[in-house]
This record gives sequence, structure tokens and C-alpha cells, in this order.
Amino acid sequence: MSQILTLIAPPGGLGPALVARVRDALRALGAEAGTADWLSDAEAADLPFDNLAAEQARAAAMAALQGAPVDAIATPAEGRRKRLLLADMDSTIVTTETLDEIAAFAGLKEKIAEITRRSMNGELDFREALVERVGMLAGLPVSALDRTWETTALTPGAMELVRTMRANGAHCALVSGGFTFFTGRVAELVGFHAHHSNTLEITDGRLTGKVGEPILDRNAKLATLKRLAAEHGLSLDAAATVGDGANDLAMIQAAGLGVAFHAKPVVAAAARARLDHADLRGVLFAQGYRATEILAG
Repeated sequence: MSQILTLIAPPGGLGPALVARVRDALRALGAEAGTADWLSDAEAADLPFDNLAAEQARAAAMAALQGAPVDAIATPAEGRRKRLLLADMDSTIVTTETLDEIAAFAGLKEKIAEITRRSMNGELDFREALVERVGMLAGLPVSALDRTWETTALTPGAMELVRTMRANGAHCALVSGGFTFFTGRVAELVGFHAHHSNTLEITDGRLTGKVGEPILDRNAKLATLKRLAAEHGLSLDAAATVGDGANDLAMIQAAGLGVAFHAKPVVAAAARARLDHADLRGVLFAQGYRATEILAG
């Protein structure tokens, strides 16, 4: 069959009854739906189907699931495994917004976090919001960055995602509106080939309150996707992207597999694929990887 609907849940959250309910919903709309192929027991299953648009299949699945914490991603059966991965960092590969965490050391976390929230939901211009937030941190000692890094945690599934795709020949890049101080460390820890981000200007051991130019924003993320695809001789269909904020939306929409990960409402509503419940291993299941093929973190 030409399309696959992948059902993905937190471990233990997906049973045969739920999968059968979704298959029946597809058939009720006139789709030809095949037998489920379990990628991970009680966690992920592929349902092949034909004669139904991808968005219709996903909508039918979500209605059939009746609020169960299960994600549904529809993809073409051909070319599922991607050869390029671009991932956002904050609230995607790591669990926090690092700029908000830095702000805590200036007593400004709540104020700056609110600007971050509005920016990531597309309510504010990313560049202007970034410049404003960094400006508020002028004079903060660079030790705040080190202390922030000490408490930064990886999102479950991040290492598995990058290590598995890299082992299968994909070029993996971290592309972030955050800062090189963190992306360099995350890239080394997780195993990304490269990282692309912004630079905090520092003088005499303190933040100047300025961001180095050019600023990496939504358009720059999309440009990075296109550039890396061209450099590796790939079409955008051969790329996977994952992120949560409005500055990720352009690259999410442009990629063959663009995943909104526990995303802000404006991003989740506009993305063709989304993970609201599963961890980052879900990006692998959406490509047809089996649990036995996933490299441990």
C-alpha cells in the first residue's frame, strides 16, 4: 500500500484494541487498510492504507482514539527513512528554554519566560523578542551560563533519535535560535554532526546584552535546511525536522517529515505531523524504525 499511518504512544500505552479501532475507522471512510505491523510492543504500530488522504486518515484516527494518549502520523510508504535531520534545541532536544534558565540568575526568569512563550507561539517577532530578552541580561556574569548548563537535561529519546539516524547514514544537525555556548555542548553530547545557532557577546566575563549578527531565526532555519539538503545532494523530501516553536514552523512544513514536538498551539495546528504524547523516539517510529533497530542513548 502507498501510505502508512503510524500510531505511537508512551511505552505500554498502545494495545491491539486501539489499533483495531483505528483500522475500522479508516475502512469506514472507504480506505483499504491492511494488517498492523508492530514496531514496538505496546508502543508503536504501522497501519498501511490506501484510498484516503493523509490528513483524513489522521483525523479519523484521532476521532477513533477518543482522547487516548496516542499520536498518529501519516507518511508515504516510499522514502520513509530520512537522510537528513535538523532539530531544534530548546524544549525539543533539551527539556528547557535555556535563555529562560539563564534569566533566573538575574532574577528575571518569569518576565523573560513570558516573552519567550509569546515568541514561540508566534505572537511576537522572534528577532525583536530575542534582542529584547538578551538586552535585559546585560552585565550578567558568564558563570550563569555554566550554572545553567549544569542543570540542563536532555529530552527522553534525543540520544536514540540522533544516534540511530546517524548510524543509518543521516547527517544530523542542531539548528537553534539559542546560543552556541549550549548548542556546542549538546551537539557533542548527543552526537550531532554540526550545530547552528546564535552567539552571545561577552566582554570581561560578562554578557554585553547583545547578540552577534546575523541572528538565526525562522528564515535562517529554513535556509539551513535547504543548504544542507543541497550540500548532501538530497531533496527536501529526504529530510526530517523537529521543533516546537513558531521559529521552527517553516522548516517543519518544508521537510518530507516535519514533526511538531509537544509544540506550541500555532505550530501544532499547522504541522502535518505532530507528537503530543510520545518522546523523541516517535520521530524514528514515524520513519518505520523498529525498537530493535534503535540505538540506546
